[in-house]
Amino acid sequence: MTTHKIPDQMTGVVLTGHGGLEKLLYRTDLPVPKPGKEEVLIRVGASAVNNTDINTRIGWYSKGVTGQTNAGAAQGFETADDDDASWSGIPLEFPRVQGADCCGEIVAVGELVSSDRIGERVLVRNLQSATSQGEFSCITYGSECDGGFAQYTKTPASEAFAVQSSLTDAELASFPCAYSTAENMIDRVGVKANETVLITGASGGVGSAAVQLAKRRHAKVIAICGAEKVEQLKELGADIVIPRGESMVDVLGHHSVDIVIDLVAGDQWPELLDLLRRGGRYTVAGAIAGPIVELDVRTLYLKDLSFFGCTYQPRSVFENLIQYIERGELKPLVAHEYPLQHITIAQQDFMAKKFIGKLVLLPPEENMHENR
Repeated sequence: MTTHKIPDQMTGVVLTGHGGLEKLLYRTDLPVPKPGKEEVLIRVGASAVNNTDINTRIGWYSKGVTGQTNAGAAQGFETADDDDASWSGIPLEFPRVQGADCCGEIVAVGELVSSDRIGERVLVRNLQSATSQGEFSCITYGSECDGGFAQYTKTPASEAFAVQSSLTDAELASFPCAYSTAENMIDRVGVKANETVLITGASGGVGSAAVQLAKRRHAKVIAICGAEKVEQLKELGADIVIPRGESMVDVLGHHSVDIVIDLVAGDQWPELLDLLRRGGRYTVAGAIAGPIVELDVRTLYLKDLSFFGCTYQPRSVFENLIQYIERGELKPLVAHEYPLQHITIAQQDFMAKKFIGKLVLLPPEENMHENR
């Protein structure tokens, strides 16, 4: 059902295959998706750029790739194998509309969805349930299905969460992927008040979200970031900020932190385990500095450490995130906004890492709507 005049065609960006920036194609003749029986059609207000968009495009998730994300972010990786180049290890179907973040308005519903939902302002859950495939199974919005890099998108009604907020679409679109990833890590590892938490890559989307979410739980936060971003991370709430590249052990000492929230990996990774106290917890959801690290297994078992790899998210993570937003407990960090057709510029700026927070993409102006 619909009360909004929906065109037959729309503008969007399609990924035509794994590779460089040339694989992103801006088109104005894409068919507007039609919602299935239990789905909703959303007019997109804003989306955002994430590491997973770039990692998927360049095939970084393939076991044939061992380098850091930026090594192939513009040209792709020749060593990537299309058969395992998606985050799930299942070959992607092309063309694909990417975009794991989406804030928008429901403009049509399937026949089994209440028409009362038309007009709702929503955020789409980026890690969606795939319960038929067993425990810890999920799909990523914008990967296994089309996402938010278009004027319209569809999703199961159960994955479109109503949100009541005075924030702009761009601000709301900065939350779903980064903040749910960070909240999932924090929840999975069980961050408690007064614990000392070290966060790598703290100026990025997930890292800056983790700083806010860990402080929300009254933890002591140590942030690692580029030297030029130290003061901004302190303003965000970090108690201690260490410029990236400095020896963390020299600054903090051995056995000095309870929890490591890692998004970077790379050459400095062994130091993270040296920093952890006995019984400490390590959680990871990214490896932008390189996925292959050196692990001394003795450190792992002699210190009774616990490791948490975090991809799958229970529904409660996104439900909590919506509540935090509606209560005004989180600060959106939109560094810059771009028209959707400038997606390659946005991704190049994203790779340059000269900002804190999120880069947001806006669809063509004629499809923008006023925030309520």
